[in-house]
Amino acid sequence: MRHWEKLGILEADLEGVVFLAENQQISNFSHEIIEFQRKNNLNDAEMALNSHVSVEHIHNIKAMREVPDPTVVANLRNYMEHKPKGK
Repeated sequence: MRHWEKLGILEADLEGVVFLAENQQISNFSHEIIEFQRKNNLNDAEMALNSHVSVEHIHNIKAMREVPDPTVVANLRNYMEHKPKGK
């Protein structure tokens, strides 16, 4: 018997918890992007051009329609952390 089964937690419940945790991470990241754009007065097209991430990915991440690939997350985080002035 697995440790979560001893607590009366079903495996299906764990899948839901993992899904919720993944959605929360996407939600947090989408809010980071939105806040960054607001502070830097950037639209999605400017963000895409400067971060080398497609505008479609940015739209989908912000709308929480896509779980971003780790490479996409890395590119966006790198840009947000090292954004040159005026870009």
